[in-house]
Amino acid sequence: MKILERLIFILVFVSVLALIIIYSRGYRLNLEKKSLVSTGILSITSFPSTAKVYLNGRLKGVTDINLSLTPGEYFVEIKKDGFNSWKKTLKIKGELVYNINAFLVPLNPSLLPLTNLGVFKAIPLGENDKIIIFVKNDDETKEGVYLFDAGKKPAILFPPVKLLLSKTLLPEKDLVDWKKTNVLFSPDLKQAIFEFYTNDNSPFGSYLLSLEEENKTLFDITSSKEVLLSAWEKEKEKEMIKILETFPKEFVKVASDSFRLISYSPKKTKVLYQAKEDKELPLIIKPPLPSVNQTTEERVLKKDNFYIYDKKEDKNYRLDALLKEIILDADTVKWYFDSQRLIFLDEKKIILIDDSGENKQTVYSGPFNDKFFTVTSDGNLIILTNLNPEANEYPDLYLVGIK
Repeated sequence: MKILERLIFILVFVSVLALIIIYSRGYRLNLEKKSLVSTGILSITSFPSTAKVYLNGRLKGVTDINLSLTPGEYFVEIKKDGFNSWKKTLKIKGELVYNINAFLVPLNPSLLPLTNLGVFKAIPLGENDKIIIFVKNDDETKEGVYLFDAGKKPAILFPPVKLLLSKTLLPEKDLVDWKKTNVLFSPDLKQAIFEFYTNDNSPFGSYLLSLEEENKTLFDITSSKEVLLSAWEKEKEKEMIKILETFPKEFVKVASDSFRLISYSPKKTKVLYQAKEDKELPLIIKPPLPSVNQTTEERVLKKDNFYIYDKKEDKNYRLDALLKEIILDADTVKWYFDSQRLIFLDEKKIILIDDSGENKQTVYSGPFNDKFFTVTSDGNLIILTNLNPEANEYPDLYLVGIK
């Protein structure tokens, strides 16, 4: 009797374990077919959350959600009131988990003033929250070059700005057109060469300035500028190569000879580049990883086209022809902070797009000056604009809240 009870217990235990394994691998009971059917799991998250999820036009719930789906092609649409919708078509296979992380851009982003100084020129300082700003003010003693740090919370008495150079320090300061100033940063972003020009576009001088403290004396390096720039360029190339060496060696071999590296994603797992010649990028992960991004990739590279390579998934995507001309001006194309999207300037609009080239969304199309914009470390934008030109002669920095 005890032996029979043990056998029954073992049989029940094995049966339950088998059902758990079968269930965890995506098999579900199909009552119509009266059989177990292999399914795939679609895991959908979004920012913001509680967005509605539609599959082939039918509401399935809200994010965050996991859906068990029979194999097949599905059109996924994620919607939330007040936000642009997110869309993607994908093919589900049995026993695999597919992840979607949708970012929804608000239709009406908020605007928050960050400065009230009169900023007529702004330049981002690398991939951080710091910005070099040129200030024009009725009080000449306040005119100059400042460092604005968006990462610091503004306070009433201590705004997040630091004076780097007072205009009064420049010889014949009235001849200088500061709006034409060109700034060249050192690799460590601790120094910069400021190239000043006069009102008639004549070179005024090149000065090496610290970006960490106020410069109380000027260091004219006009005669040695090219030597210093050459040294900086070599350091930057070394840093680019150092990061490249963390990518698969098969990719590095092709990239070293055939690519013009443009920029790495913030997490350094992806690289934006231009092909210098026709080339084929070999398959590195064999067999390819299942349930990764299903956007069609291109491994036969064409000269002058732009691509993004993802080293974690061994995927290579060609960017839309629209971006081809825009990327030639590197200042207008930036990585979004999450390393999953690009943000760029298209005429008078700021556009966000998945790094695979899908889900193009207009982030901001209101007024802004000098084609300037930058992305903060928490995913918002900073623009330069003047919302009251009748009262203010010069624009200021504004935060565009999209996250």
